[in-house]
Amino acid sequence: VDAVLVVAFFVFMFGVLKKHVPSNDPRMINLWSALASSCLTGVWWLCIQMFRVVLRAQRSAKKQ
Repeated sequence: VDAVLVVAFFVFMFGVLKKHVPSNDPRMINLWSALASSCLTGVWWLCIQMFRVVLRAQRSAKKQ
């Protein structure tokens, strides 16, 4: 599930960021979009992991 979410987020951000790269060269647009998307995808992955940890802690606190 995590891999699907991470890949989907990367593809989404890549598409969004392609429009914001200030260049006319398609190679540079793809390069900088991919680099920025990979950084944001790493943050997204950390967000997913932190959400799971907090959710698990809240559920275990309710059981006690």
